[in-house]
Amino acid sequence: MTSGMNSVAAGDVNPGRALYIDGAWGPASGPVSLPVVDPASEAVIAELAAATAADLDRAVAAARAALPAFSATPVADRRALLERIHALILERAEPLAQALSREMGAAISHARAAHVPLAAAHVRAAADVLATYPFLTMRGTTAIVREPIGVCGLITPWNWPLYQITAKVAPALAAGCTVVLKPSELSPLNALLFAEIMHDAGTPPGVFNLVNGTGPEIGAAMAAHPGIDMISITGSNRAGVLVAQAAAVTVKRVTQELGGKSPNVFLPDADFPRAVPLGVMAAFRNVGQSCSAPTRMIVPRARMAEVEAIARATAGAIIVGDPSDGKTVLGPIANRAQFERVQAMIAAGIAEGATLVCGGPGRPEGRTRGFYVRPTIFSGVTRAMRVAQEEIFGPVLCVMPYNDVDEAVDIANDTVFGLGGHVQGGDIERARDVARRIRTGQVHLNHPAWDPHAPFGGYKRSGNGREYGVFGVEEYLETKAILGYA
Repeated sequence: MTSGMNSVAAGDVNPGRALYIDGAWGPASGPVSLPVVDPASEAVIAELAAATAADLDRAVAAARAALPAFSATPVADRRALLERIHALILERAEPLAQALSREMGAAISHARAAHVPLAAAHVRAAADVLATYPFLTMRGTTAIVREPIGVCGLITPWNWPLYQITAKVAPALAAGCTVVLKPSELSPLNALLFAEIMHDAGTPPGVFNLVNGTGPEIGAAMAAHPGIDMISITGSNRAGVLVAQAAAVTVKRVTQELGGKSPNVFLPDADFPRAVPLGVMAAFRNVGQSCSAPTRMIVPRARMAEVEAIARATAGAIIVGDPSDGKTVLGPIANRAQFERVQAMIAAGIAEGATLVCGGPGRPEGRTRGFYVRPTIFSGVTRAMRVAQEEIFGPVLCVMPYNDVDEAVDIANDTVFGLGGHVQGGDIERARDVARRIRTGQVHLNHPAWDPHAPFGGYKRSGNGREYGVFGVEEYLETKAILGYA
C-alpha cells in the first residue's frame, strides 16, 4: 500500500495530487477547492482542488494523443491490464471501503461486502468479455468491424461511486477507448484511490485521466468538448438532460443511466414471509440511495395488513448508526442536500394522506447530528401521490394495493421511469409473463443473485444505453462495414 493511499483514505488530500493526467499526478490550475463532508459528523474531512477548463483541455489532449496506440493494442494486452486492475482493487479493498464509508456514509460492512467487490466484478466481467468477443465478423463478403469510439468522458455519481467508475472505465478500456473521468465532487476520495490503482496496474499514460470538479463546471465542459467522442453519465434526470443538451452541438454519443421508481409486484401466490423482508431490505439498501431500488411494493389489497406487519417488523430491526460500526446496517444519507430532499418527501407523504407504518420525519432517536434518516414505510399509497411518482433516494418505501394482476402491472408501469423492477410469485411462468409486461430495462424474479453480465439501463426517462458485460462494452464501440472484404 502506498503512502498516498493511506493519506487519501484518511481524508488528507495532497493538493499536488488533485488531478491525474497523462500518467502523472499534478495540482489544479485554479484556486477553487471543494470540501468533502463526512455525513456522519457533518465535518469537513478533506479539501479537493477543482479542475479548470484548462485542466480539462490537458486531460482531453492526453487522451487523444494516447488513443491511436491504445486502440491498436492486442486484445490480450487489454485483458491483461483489466486483470491487473481487478487484482489491485481486491488487494486494496480495505482502504477503498474505509474511504467510501467516510466520504458517503456507507456502513463499513456494506462497503466491504458490496461497494468494493461489486466494483471489482465489473472489471472482471469486462475482462471476461474480451476472452471471446468477435471484433470482426463476416456476412457474406462484407466484414463487420467493431472499433473503439474514441475518447470517452465519464461522469459518475456519489451514491455508488467506485461501482459506477468501474462500470464505465472497465468496458471503455476493453473496447480500446481512452477516458477522462469526472467523479462526483461529493464523494471523490475513492476515485483518487482508483487512479492510483490504474497507475500501479501499468495503464499507459493518457489512457486514463482524472479531473475533479462540479457538474455545472467540468461536467458541462466535458459534454460540450469537441475532443470528446462520447459521454457516459450516471446521475439525476436533470443532470442527464443538461449533459445531453450540451453534447448535442458536437453530435457525440451520449449514454445515460438516470433516475428510477422501481416496482416490486407481489403476485397472490408469492412467498410473503420470505419476500416482504427481502423487498424492504432491497428498497433500503445503501440507505435507499440506489436508482433501481424497488421502492414501490405493489401487493394484493387483501394482503395489505399482513404486508404492513412484516414490513414494520423488518424495518424495526434495522440498525441505523455510525457507519464505522460493524453492526450498523444503514449509515447516514450521503450529503445534506439529499437529506433535506428525503425529509421533504416524507413530509409530503404524510400531507397527502398516506398511512405512516413506521419511521417518519426527523433523525432516529438519539441522533442529533449527521444526515441520519428514520427508515420509513408508507402504506395505502395511491399512484397520484408524489411519494409514488418521484424518486426519493432515501430509505422510504411505498406499499400500494391492487385488485387484480392487470391493475398491478398498470400501477407498475404508471411512472415516467423504467429502470428496474421485481416480481414475486410461486408460479414461475406467471411471474415471467408479468416480468415481460413491465416496461423496465431489468426485472428480478424472486430476488435472484446479482449478475454482472446482465444488461442494465432504462426505458423512458431512466436513460438510454446499457451497462455491464458485453452490452456495456458495445456502448463504447462503433460499427464499420467493409464491403468486398472477402
